[in-house]
Amino acid sequence: MYSTTGAVRPIIQPWFLSTVGMGTCRFMEIVKYPHPALRWKSSPVQAINAELRSTVREMFELMYEANGIGLAANQVALPIRLFVLNLLADPAEKEEEYVFINPEIIRRKGNQEAEEGCLSMPNLYGDVRRAGEIVVQAYGLDGQGFELTVDELASRAIQHETDHLDGVLFTDRMTEAARREIDPMLTDFETLFRRQQEQGKFPSDAEIQQQLQERTP
Repeated sequence: MYSTTGAVRPIIQPWFLSTVGMGTCRFMEIVKYPHPALRWKSSPVQAINAELRSTVREMFELMYEANGIGLAANQVALPIRLFVLNLLADPAEKEEEYVFINPEIIRRKGNQEAEEGCLSMPNLYGDVRRAGEIVVQAYGLDGQGFELTVDELASRAIQHETDHLDGVLFTDRMTEAARREIDPMLTDFETLFRRQQEQGKFPSDAEIQQQLQERTP
């Protein structure tokens, strides 16, 4: 991954994050398909504060526990445009940790197909075609804008996580034939989630959507 600094729009209009799942880390968990948060189009972060920094740290910890390389905010049921990344999946490699706040992919070049997976769909994998190289702009936790030009795994991971923020899953980008092959696994995820809702572990879809709306900045 290589980078150049760039000017992007400033963050203005402070807002306060909900205390539900934001400042109390013990309530944060990686949600699994078909949790409604995974289809929620996230809203831009308006300001960076202590609670947001705490949330980012907890997201990294959850990502490492799951042996992942990236995690988007709506994967922990937070409707904000933010994701974290460490391509080495190693908590000891702090210099490899990247935080992308309000990311925007401004240029795409070429294409490549490779296998992807998702922490919200454990043990499900499939080939996805994406741009081979991208240019992305975002903010870091210091509030400064930056720009990255990346290819290979970094390019794929950033596109995957940015899709999450728009409510798009990697399975949506698989070919129709490949999608049919994984349909049984998706059905299993759906059956498990509905059972968990019946058991009271999760609210109804309508209640979850209401909670997401209330947390939207």
